[in-house]
Amino acid sequence: MSEKDPAARTVSAEAQSHGLLDITSLVLLAILLAAGFILNITVGNALAMTGIKPQFIIAAYALAILLTNASFAQAALYGLISAALIQLSTSIPGLNFLTEVAGALTMAALMRLDLTFAGKRFTPLVAAFVATLVSGSLFAAVGTVAMGAELATAVVKIPVVLGTAAFNAVVVQALFVPLAKVLRH
Repeated sequence: MSEKDPAARTVSAEAQSHGLLDITSLVLLAILLAAGFILNITVGNALAMTGIKPQFIIAAYALAILLTNASFAQAALYGLISAALIQLSTSIPGLNFLTEVAGALTMAALMRLDLTFAGKRFTPLVAAFVATLVSGSLFAAVGTVAMGAELATAVVKIPVVLGTAAFNAVVVQALFVPLAKVLRH
């Protein structure tokens, strides 16, 4: 091959999906989950003293679902991958495989809504709030029973779950538009 032949030095690859996820979606999820994990073990633990325990991993997969317009199968896979990562820091190993799949499927269902107010789209806010509420409520209820306590005692966890859901909703709403703009370029 001649050194002046540009084709000899050009490599091209097309991103194609032959399964549930393409490489771009996986890379996006990996980046968001890495950021979410680091924020969980730093900022999340620091804010836990206030009674709000942000779950940046949930915010990460919620953003990934929104940004990739994930199908239900893809969302479930995002939830499973997220749950696997959460196993490094969870208080009840294994439970997140249930809770994060449920949260991710909730996110996938609600992202299809077109919730606007005063010309602004609030679907990310509402969907992330409800997805976190589903995940957190399941974790609180099933975790309480799994630890041998009465289900009724899970009620004391409601303020933490609501606070976490509100925090995650704001994070997802604030990051969705700028991330969507970056990904379109």
